[in-house]
Amino acid sequence: MSPDERTFAMLWPALRALAHGALSAEQLTWLRERFGLIDSPRTEGPGAAQSIAHVNRTDPEGTPVVLDLARTGESGWVLTLFHTGEQPNADSVESLRTAFRAAIAQLGLTLVEIEPAGSADEVYVAPVGSGTAESAFAAHWELPGELEQVWSHVGVLADAPRDVLEVKLRELMQTPAWASAPAGLRQQAEDFLHGD
Repeated sequence: MSPDERTFAMLWPALRALAHGALSAEQLTWLRERFGLIDSPRTEGPGAAQSIAHVNRTDPEGTPVVLDLARTGESGWVLTLFHTGEQPNADSVESLRTAFRAAIAQLGLTLVEIEPAGSADEVYVAPVGSGTAESAFAAHWELPGELEQVWSHVGVLADAPRDVLEVKLRELMQTPAWASAPAGLRQQAEDFLHGD
């Protein structure tokens, strides 16, 4: 059975790039061709309703993956690498991250975020005063006493690149919720940001 004939019942994102900007029909064709996407939407998995093109394939180690292009709103674009339960080859994921970034730049789109972030410029930071981060923290959890417990709540893994952790921590520290953070957490955050 070829990768295009496989049925992918459950899909999880391994890499997702969100960009913003207008694309002409020619640019959209170039993007589809650049990633070998077939001109039909994905019908399964998260965000399938926004999918406009995809391809089922395998990574170099034979792991089944799906590469997808979706549209969000009038000028939002999402490139996603999905897996079916077994994580794809890490080198392949990083190669695709580079390819996503190059395509976004080539098309003149604005990079909004890449998840998981590999560098600080791939992290989406909500504008100060938007209330987005504050409402999430206030509605669902109190700030923990240990910095290590904060990372999963701000959407990053503890082993994410240091500059990514710094961006997410600084974003949290800009919210009103930070004023009621435990003293120990506040000190750990300051130490982390100062390299201690």
